[in-house]
Amino acid sequence: MSTAATPRAKTPATPRPRPRILQFWDSSIGKKVIVAVTGFVLVAYVVLHMVGNLAALSGPSNADDSASIDRYAHFLRTFGTPLFPYSFVLWVIRVALVAALVVHIIGIVQLRRRNSHASPQANRRIGRSWASRTMYFTGPAVLAFLIFHILMFTSLTIDIGGNYEEGAVYHNLYLAFNTWWVVLIYVVAVLSVGYHLRHGIWSAVQTLGFDSPRRNKGIRLYSTGVSFLVTVGFLIPPVLMWAGALPSPVQGS
Repeated sequence: MSTAATPRAKTPATPRPRPRILQFWDSSIGKKVIVAVTGFVLVAYVVLHMVGNLAALSGPSNADDSASIDRYAHFLRTFGTPLFPYSFVLWVIRVALVAALVVHIIGIVQLRRRNSHASPQANRRIGRSWASRTMYFTGPAVLAFLIFHILMFTSLTIDIGGNYEEGAVYHNLYLAFNTWWVVLIYVVAVLSVGYHLRHGIWSAVQTLGFDSPRRNKGIRLYSTGVSFLVTVGFLIPPVLMWAGALPSPVQGS
């Protein structure tokens, strides 16, 4: 009499290893490094954006030429043409910056959650710095300001007086910065950006292992200097426009 063959037990499939970048991201050290790197990417953008904004100091358009800041904005949109479509490179940069910002925020939120589950003693060590604690407040303030800035000057969704013009950057800036509450929002937001940058640069340098007792003083001076220049650079155009120190588009035409 034949007997039925006993079915073999199935060997459980070996789980595929996670990609190294995800393993790196899963670790607290990896998250800190990625937050630091994306932070430096965002700092570079902020500095370049501030320098570009200073083109507004050249004044409005006239009969012979367009405003410097209008030409700068046009250059950003046409960069790479005709090899790439109109605004293609600008949108690539925007997508890269949004990706860096999202990763930066997610990393910070996840690190904060891990820190909140640490022992009370560890939490005291982690949160003992006033600058470190305020990063959790200045960060969301900077994000809210960024959204407000995009809605006002990129998409033109927030239109002061209903008189914005596509591509007329100086004209739009002047209209916005002759409204007191817009200037107030910008002053508060830019101060938050500067404070956030000052501690953020220092923290990122520490995370990446570039600090040392011999270099720490210079690194602190560098982070303070960058944040100061960014703050002053962003505040100059709106304050001068609000004070009437820069000509209006009507006067300059």
